[in-house]
Amino acid sequence: MLNKYLFKHIDNSALIVFRIFFGLLCFLESFGAILTGWVKRVLIEPKFTFSFIGFEWLQPLPGNGMYIYYFIMSVFGLLIMVGYKYRFSMISFTLMWTGTYLMQKTSYNNHYYLLVLLGAIMVFLPANRYASMDVKLNPNLKSYSMPQWVKWIIVIQLFIVYTYASVAKLYPDWLNGNVMQLLMRSKSNYIFIGDLLQEKWLHYMLAYGGILFDGLIVPLLLFKPTRKYAFFVSIFFHLFNSFVFQIGIFPYLSLAFSLFFFEPKTIQKLFLKKKLFYNKEELIITSYRKVLIGVGAVYFLIQTLLPIRHHFIKDNVLWTEEGHRLSWRMMLRAKYGIIEYRLVNNNTGKIHIVNLDDYLSEKQKRAASTKPDIIWQFAQYLKRIFEKDGQDISIYVDSKISVNGKPFEAFIDPEADLTNAPWNSFKHNDWILPSKSD
Repeated sequence: MLNKYLFKHIDNSALIVFRIFFGLLCFLESFGAILTGWVKRVLIEPKFTFSFIGFEWLQPLPGNGMYIYYFIMSVFGLLIMVGYKYRFSMISFTLMWTGTYLMQKTSYNNHYYLLVLLGAIMVFLPANRYASMDVKLNPNLKSYSMPQWVKWIIVIQLFIVYTYASVAKLYPDWLNGNVMQLLMRSKSNYIFIGDLLQEKWLHYMLAYGGILFDGLIVPLLLFKPTRKYAFFVSIFFHLFNSFVFQIGIFPYLSLAFSLFFFEPKTIQKLFLKKKLFYNKEELIITSYRKVLIGVGAVYFLIQTLLPIRHHFIKDNVLWTEEGHRLSWRMMLRAKYGIIEYRLVNNNTGKIHIVNLDDYLSEKQKRAASTKPDIIWQFAQYLKRIFEKDGQDISIYVDSKISVNGKPFEAFIDPEADLTNAPWNSFKHNDWILPSKSD
């Protein structure tokens, strides 16, 4: 029964059009990062970057190398869009994007992670079988159909993203509009809508609207009677997010996903009028079906478990940040920190207060004041710097943070030497102090 459903062939118009949009968005994200100065601010100007723990060897290329890196990625985006050397282009872009994702987390964003996952998925999809340079060069590749599992792997991935994003918002500071109010404070200077964004009724509307949208959008798009209305709501929701929160390509990528929810005939008529419509619904059982189903099951099991791992780690993830990343916890809190790094020379006993301006950019300083893994990594970085000068040092921090506007509380144990403290990725780090508030 499962074989019959997953390997039944349907028209591939949605996948072909999605490939074109996906490639275009990959190009815009990469080349746009150069034009907007993001590459310069995040990867070129800092003396070093906070990479994911375990990937410290991944650092930006020297000089202007990251401009070239991102330009090459943008070229691969265009090649994906036109379907030239599709598999090679898709693999190359995904590897390069994953590299730049892992080499810095100061500008962590959920859609960066989603792009890693989508890139890996798209490598295995037959997205170049129509309207591509590959087909022009090799007509034997042309196909008007795809197995139905191609559609569902995208839909299930999207369902996981949105469902966890919705569930994560079900906590007091979000429900009382406090988080939305804090997020909107910096938007008061927006033309036309700046004052409107400060209204309390709007904060409640956006907070509860976000929960409902994230929780219901995929089921409503799947259900034919509500599909059209859900799509129009989706357009408004994502364009609003794009304008107000300026979160790059994510809103437009989310709209592109809608292609997989509409009838293939509708997509073919709108975008690929010259393409023959495939309506045979032929069942093609491939020899690798068991491997495909097994790999898919393991992948989605991991995707289902990763976002809930923080429930098995001591204390609240909003406070500790442990289990926050890779969990679709989007724009959930406002966090502010005050920190002082005390460097102690173990031979002389001399104490030196570290001037963060000597080492970190403004954005890095904010991260090194509120995120425990980055606080720990900065201590390790300082240790290596001073070891090169033959100095044996210990580093202690006096740290206080405020979550969602609550009073500042001590965050890191001031007696813990962070140069010798271990980092545990899957359990609580005891040098992070417990929060006194709920």
